[in-house]
Amino acid sequence: MKLTNLNTIREIAAQFGFTFSKSLGQNFLVNPSVCPRIAELGGAEKDTGVLEIGAGFGVLTQELAQRAKKVAVVELDSRLMPVLDYTLAEFGNVKVIQGDILKVDLHRLIAGEFAGMEVVVCANLPYYITSPVIMALLEQRLPIRAVTVMVQKEAADRLCAPMPSRQCGAVTAAVRYYSEPRILFPVSRGSFCPAPNVDSAVVRMDIRRELPLSPVEEKTLFRVVRAAFGQRRKTLANTLSAGFSISKGEAAERIAAAGILPAARAEELSMEQFCALARRFG
Repeated sequence: MKLTNLNTIREIAAQFGFTFSKSLGQNFLVNPSVCPRIAELGGAEKDTGVLEIGAGFGVLTQELAQRAKKVAVVELDSRLMPVLDYTLAEFGNVKVIQGDILKVDLHRLIAGEFAGMEVVVCANLPYYITSPVIMALLEQRLPIRAVTVMVQKEAADRLCAPMPSRQCGAVTAAVRYYSEPRILFPVSRGSFCPAPNVDSAVVRMDIRRELPLSPVEEKTLFRVVRAAFGQRRKTLANTLSAGFSISKGEAAERIAAAGILPAARAEELSMEQFCALARRFG
């Protein structure tokens, strides 16, 4: 069945008494070219396991299942379980798990479902939950190769912004610390049903196998990042003195010791400079 066909979607929705939920950000893809590209560029291959977040009616799931060894889907909306049983019936390599991706033990899930496989993550994320899901995937240091997500274009630009730049923020720093992000391709708002008010883009984040800081230093890093970008118009001397409850003079000394001007602002720093600050403020 063609799950990008609007008539098919309406027929399935009517058959199962399904109505779209605005609160869950449900916008289903009707552009037939998008999901094949996500599956291919996201790394779904014959020996690969794919963790998908949010299946909708299963349009991306079908494309992943045709390419990957196994697909495990975590779907929040319990109303979609019978729908997915129907739309994915022909695929024996798909397992659908009803649950909240932010509450599921992902280490246990990956170990149980993808033993011996390289794992990638693919998702069409609702706009309201983009940052929490991405940060949950990255911070847990899961045994995954890449995360490929479709998000609001504005969010994609922020996730992939260069550092330093005016476009970067705290989430940019976090994403760049754990991965190498890049925008794969844009997706117009007309590709969805119901159509959202904004365009989207597909982002791939290749997970870094080695990280420059220890776990303790990482905690300091993100404390520095939150403080610095929390008041991004202020100088580092001001933001870090407040964020670490130390005098402005002491903050300035530590910043200078890291080889950075105390009068600099968050958007002027590279990832390497943030790491240098973490070592001085730990």
